[in-house]
Amino acid sequence: MAGARRDTGPPEGESATDDALLAVRAAEGDEDAFAVLVQRHAPALLRLATRLLGTRTEAEDAVQDAFVSAWRRLPEFHGSASFGTWTYRIVTNRCLNILRSRRPVVPLETAAEVPAPEHTVSPARITEARDAVRELGAALDQLSAEQRACWVLRELDGRPYDFIADAVGISQEAVRARVFRARRCLTQALGAWR
Repeated sequence: MAGARRDTGPPEGESATDDALLAVRAAEGDEDAFAVLVQRHAPALLRLATRLLGTRTEAEDAVQDAFVSAWRRLPEFHGSASFGTWTYRIVTNRCLNILRSRRPVVPLETAAEVPAPEHTVSPARITEARDAVRELGAALDQLSAEQRACWVLRELDGRPYDFIADAVGISQEAVRARVFRARRCLTQALGAWR
């Protein structure tokens, strides 16, 4: 998807090795090392959770819960995946659990609308855009939690299939199938807007 942000690891200049070293130190009880990891990864995780859950408040809670869980589970982290991938999986699972428990409501219209220059946008165009966002929200609500997670990670977050498979805990083939089905459902639901 054009313009999608592609956060695939630690910020520029910081390597996965740095993350692994910080994770080892954090597992030994170094709270400062864990704070650095949180600071590095929280923005991308918050974007992911907000896209999955639709509300910033729920997303913040999910990410906070995920970091608490990560802190507790650090002794289990053996570095078979990067720290970023490991936390993505924790956040994704937390969001999936929230989505499964609250189906079917996710009000997408609560998302902030980007203001357009006053002189170029007619009230009819604004109404049309709001209707499109509302219909997209309704279409996303029709997806299963797993389809939505895979679609958001792929289309909005720009993640590769192997990353998504790791984050969601399914095979790459299953990810491809869920993304395909999600695209098909969204295309059908939003056919009038093409």
